[in-house]
Formats: sequence, structure tokens, C-alpha cells
Amino acid sequence: MKDFHYEKYDAMGLAELIRNKEVTRKEVILKAITRIEGLNPALNAVINKFYEKAIVSCDLSEQSGPLLGVPMLLKNITQEIEGEIVTEGTKVLQGYRATRDSTYSKLLKQSGINILGLTNVPEFALMGVTEPAMYGPTRNPWNLRVTPGGSSGGSASAVASGMVPIAGANDGGGSIRIPAAYSGLFGLKPTRGRTPSGPERGRVWQGASAEHVLSKSVRDSAACLDILNLEENTRAFHAPPFKERYIDTLERPLKKPLKIAFSVESPIGTPVDDQCKQAVLQAAKWLEAAGHEVEERHAPVNGQDLAKSYMTLYFGEVAARLKELEKSIGRKVTMADVEPVTWLIGMLGRAISAEEFVLRLRTWDEAAIKMEPFHDTYDLYMTPTTAMLQAHIGELDLKKSEQILIQLVSKLQAGKVLLKTDMIDQLIQQSLKRTPFTQLANLTGQPAMSVPIYETAERLPVGVQFMGARGREDLLFQLAAALENSDLWVDINKNPFMQL
Repeated sequence: MKDFHYEKYDAMGLAELIRNKEVTRKEVILKAITRIEGLNPALNAVINKFYEKAIVSCDLSEQSGPLLGVPMLLKNITQEIEGEIVTEGTKVLQGYRATRDSTYSKLLKQSGINILGLTNVPEFALMGVTEPAMYGPTRNPWNLRVTPGGSSGGSASAVASGMVPIAGANDGGGSIRIPAAYSGLFGLKPTRGRTPSGPERGRVWQGASAEHVLSKSVRDSAACLDILNLEENTRAFHAPPFKERYIDTLERPLKKPLKIAFSVESPIGTPVDDQCKQAVLQAAKWLEAAGHEVEERHAPVNGQDLAKSYMTLYFGEVAARLKELEKSIGRKVTMADVEPVTWLIGMLGRAISAEEFVLRLRTWDEAAIKMEPFHDTYDLYMTPTTAMLQAHIGELDLKKSEQILIQLVSKLQAGKVLLKTDMIDQLIQQSLKRTPFTQLANLTGQPAMSVPIYETAERLPVGVQFMGARGREDLLFQLAAALENSDLWVDINKNPFMQL
């Protein structure tokens, strides 16, 4: 069956072909490699390739699992493969090779998934677009002029173009859900503590970040979460236990009509594109027609306070990462080593006091405490995934004047001065205005998903976000499965690269 249409299958479909001996594992891998090599020059989704290892693993008979033989790409940060270069999108780490597999990568390999390489990320996975200076921009298969989002933009582009059916992703502020929304994919951020962070990390971004995948189908995401839902003793946070298989929940209809709150207003008061609003309103009509109760209601949290809390985390984590890198490179990190925005964020992180950092972390817990009774009333909370449509490639680049300002601030070591001005509030608004809806779930630890159920007149996908109570990935999967079978679901095969 050498001429089968590899790109049309999801991961579960490919695994079934392999189990039924309609195709071999090697045939599938060679199809994936051919497709990556053919499409990557235009999309720039894959920046490191492990083809030889993948071909060798086809002959390992001891492997088993529901996704045996499925090709996959990992994200170029926190998803290490022993002996392979992982750079986090920064030139400082351009020669660094991982000394061991991450637990995430190890579990996937043990399940029989074949890892083909790493996907492009913005420097240190900091941006909602994937345009690192080191590797250049990743482009969206729906339209090469626009971004697939970030920070898992390389993974999104690879899946949306049919290079692989699933790809590694992680989400510390929307980095699974934003690319899913922009690329017509399904993306679930699991409950805090559901997926592994080890063996060398007990937490990532103070627990805000979670590892998972981007996928074409809901069932692929559920199957991967079954593989990754493993207790890890060194993990700082543990999700409520779920002893069933997530893949089995897709076969069960929802037990009762859901009560769903929704909002189309930005939690930080910034504008929301009409088409992003329309996506939610269309979903609300569909849900009501399906028998669910839908009510417009904002989450009971202070969006501005949460935004400041998130950005404080952002500043502190970047400053800490730059300090850590000094051990790896044997010298101080300088402004010339990283991109200007990264340097500015790190400088602000060094200027923030420990007191301020701790107080902002407490905002997370306050929000989580308020969301618990909210979910006693409402099963799910629905919003746009993003407040704006896809940015054009290069649209968000720093202006020359902004680069000069950063250089001046750095020379004057004026981080503390900046923190006392309204420039930080402006930076928060500027940084989050495109994507203000996703951070809430990261800070409270709740699961959230983006579903591709709207398409613009320009034939670009738009995502709708649903959040659930902690531990209720099963409910999100069940609703996603119902939506996947509706007329709303965007057909990934309609993007131009799936026609190639």
C-alpha cells in the first residue's frame, strides 16, 4: 500500500493500518520524511531531524501501544532526546546536546511512537508567533503570509500541513491553544500536574506550563494523554487522579445537558475582533440547539491583576533562565547573545523583588479559589481563543526606534526605573492584547482546549476556547468529540498544503 494518502490519516488511523498490516512502519516513516522534506522549505516548521534514529526504531519489536509506528515531531524546548541538539530557539544553545530523554519524550518513545525531529519555536518559547532570529519564521499552511501562532508554531504548521499527524507542544500561557486556533487544529492544555515535567524539572514556569500535543483529531489528543497521564514522584504538582482511559470517554455521550458560561469581552479591556466574537456566538447557538444551557457571564476574576501576575512570572522566569545559561556557556550572558525583547524581559525580571514575585503568585491561588464555585454552577467557560486573527509574518517585529530604546535602557541598567513607570502597563497591554483569554487556565491550573469551529471569509481558521474545572479533561474531550462530528468543525484538508 505504498501509494496510500498518508497525510489524510490521523495518528490512530495510521496505527490501525500498521496493526492490520496494510502498511509497514517503515513505509509510514518514509512517507513522513518525504513529506517533511517536500514541504518544510516553504513552511520552516522543522529545524532538527532524527531520520536515521526513526528508521532504526521501526525494527524494535518490543515496542507496543495504541500509536505504534506513528511518526511525530517534538517541540524544541523541554522535550529533549538524549544526544540531540535542543536550542530553545536561541543561538546561545546552538551546540547544546541533551544528556537524557525528558520523561515526556521517553513515554512517547516507549509507546512505539517514532520521533522524527524538533519543531521551530520563538526564542525560549516566549512569543505568540514563531519567528526566532536564529531559525527564521514558521509559516501557516492556510496562508504563507501569516503566522501559525506560538510558541508551538512549528508543531502547528507541521500537523496542519500533514507532515505528521501529531506533534509535541507545551502551554505556559496559551502556547498549545493559540497555534491550534490559528492553524485549524485541536489543542488541549491539561490540568496542572497531569503530564510529566521531569526528570530534571519538578515544575515549569511555577506550574503554569503543561506538556501535551497538537493534533488533527480529538481522539489523537486523548490517546496521547493516556500515554502521558503517569504519576511522577518528583513532580511538584499532581492533578486529580483519572483512572479510566481518556480515549474511552469519547465513546460516551454527555450524561446531561451542560451549563456553559461564555464571554466575548477581553479580560484586560482591549478590543476583540468581530470574527473571534462571532465564532463564540455561533458556538453558543449550536450548543443551545443541542440542548445545553448557555449564559453570558464573565469569569469572577480580575483580568488586569491576572495579566500583571502573568507578566511578573514572565519577567522572573526569563531572568532565571538567562542566569542558568551562564553555567552552560561558562560566562555571563550578554545582550548580544539573545534577542532584544528577551533581554528586556530578563532585565525587568532582575529588577523585580522577591516580595513582588510572591505576591503576584498569590494572585493565581486567589483566582483558582474563585473559579471553583464558578464551576459548581457552570460546567464549562467559553471564550474566543484569541482576540485577533493571525498576524502577518514580521508584523510584530520591533521597530528600529524600539531596539534603540532597549539598548539605552540596558546601558543605563534602568529596569527598576521602568517598573515604576506606566511603560510596564503599556507593555502588558501590548504583549497580551492579541491573546488575553488563554492565561487564566495556566494560572489556575485548569484544563482548557481550543476547538477549530469557525472559518473567516478569507478562509482562515478561528478557535473557540473552553475551560473546565480542574481534573475534567474528560468533559472537554466529550464536548470536543461532539463538536468534531458537527458541521462547525473546520476541515483541515481544505488548507492548500493538504492538497499537495
